[in-house]
Amino acid sequence: MRAKVEVVYGGAGEVRIIEQEVRKGATIREAIEQSGILAMYPEINLNENKVGIFSKQRELQDVVQAGDRIEIYRPLLIDPKAARRLRAKK
Repeated sequence: MRAKVEVVYGGAGEVRIIEQEVRKGATIREAIEQSGILAMYPEINLNENKVGIFSKQRELQDVVQAGDRIEIYRPLLIDPKAARRLRAKK
């Protein structure tokens, strides 16, 4: 049995969405690795980048369900509090 999922990553100025089928019971890590997105974006490090499903943070060993949108999050470039302070100064 297979499940259709999406793997999503927002790189510099673009968002890549890869639709694919994974085996039933596949983990988030397996779906990401199977998608080929790690070869497209070598800056992704699954030991450092956080992941989620539909904007809710999850763990790499969590099992995916049919229809899941697996998101790979980039590290923040600036602390949100610091960004608000900079905007307030302007």
